[in-house]
Amino acid sequence: MLTDCYEPIDMEIWKGRTDDDENYDAFRWHQWMRPLNLNSHETKVFDGKLGFVLLGFCCDEGIRRNQGRIGAKNGPNAIRKELANLPCSFSRQTILFDAGNVTCLDGDLETSQAVLASAVTQIRKLGLFPLVMGGGHETALGHYRGHRAFMENHKQKPNIGIVNFDAHFDLRPLPAGGSSGTMFRQIADECSDLGLNFRYLCMGIQKYSNTEELFKTARELGAVYLLSKDIATRGKSYVTDNLDKFMKETNDIYITICADVFSSAFAPGVSASQPLGMNPEDVLKYIKYIICSEKVIGFDIAEVSPRFDHDSTTANLAKVLLFTVVRTICKMKGLDK
Repeated sequence: MLTDCYEPIDMEIWKGRTDDDENYDAFRWHQWMRPLNLNSHETKVFDGKLGFVLLGFCCDEGIRRNQGRIGAKNGPNAIRKELANLPCSFSRQTILFDAGNVTCLDGDLETSQAVLASAVTQIRKLGLFPLVMGGGHETALGHYRGHRAFMENHKQKPNIGIVNFDAHFDLRPLPAGGSSGTMFRQIADECSDLGLNFRYLCMGIQKYSNTEELFKTARELGAVYLLSKDIATRGKSYVTDNLDKFMKETNDIYITICADVFSSAFAPGVSASQPLGMNPEDVLKYIKYIICSEKVIGFDIAEVSPRFDHDSTTANLAKVLLFTVVRTICKMKGLDK
């Protein structure tokens, strides 16, 4: 049973254009979305072909602690509104669920991350694929822990590779506790304590957004990183060669995206905007490439902040990223249209 931090979805948010009430080929996501209450004793293991679960992490306490611009706690519902009118470009054997939101009460980030981890573990136990929407990028700690706990519960030694599309390493020390800038340092420390390998690839790093100490920390922890400018100038083979080498060393891959990896021309609604960030077309291309490894176990996007989002540009971009993940997995499994 999840705590008061968990809120099942109110399906009233899933409203949109309806072209036809019976012809599935005309359906949009809001017509195909089903509620999933993770606290319900009636919830059963999914027995269909493929199921995806949306889960919001309505928290930006990590951003506040990191002295960033708060507002990302409203990101999940803003993204849902954009997702509503997406076409159902997959077969009827693919089912979409919305499991609601994890919230942050009284600034208690640690409890919220623990609840998020429990929710992700439960989603995995149900045989479903988690699509988590932040919230601040502190989302990543709870999301990762959820996958690790699922594997440990099944007597598997976790060997999870994290692919993070981000302008920042988020490997800061945490003398005053966790924040949106410490998650991967926390994961590295936990891996060390548990005797696990820390597998971390950060794509889109900006030299002007990270101190020299953070680059040093990344090297000491064995993290792999690709600079944004190198991704843009050195070509696809440079990126895919690095991805292939990284993915070869992992059993499973968790993809996480901080929306500030993109240029502010594409993603103005973020905590820390980037004038020279990545092009979304490149990120989409490499997400598809990673998914084709057949190792991806979860996906999230964080730091979409409606407070700073002009014309819902950033929420729309998040929509396209989520659509691409769902459609690519469906295509791999022969469940596309």
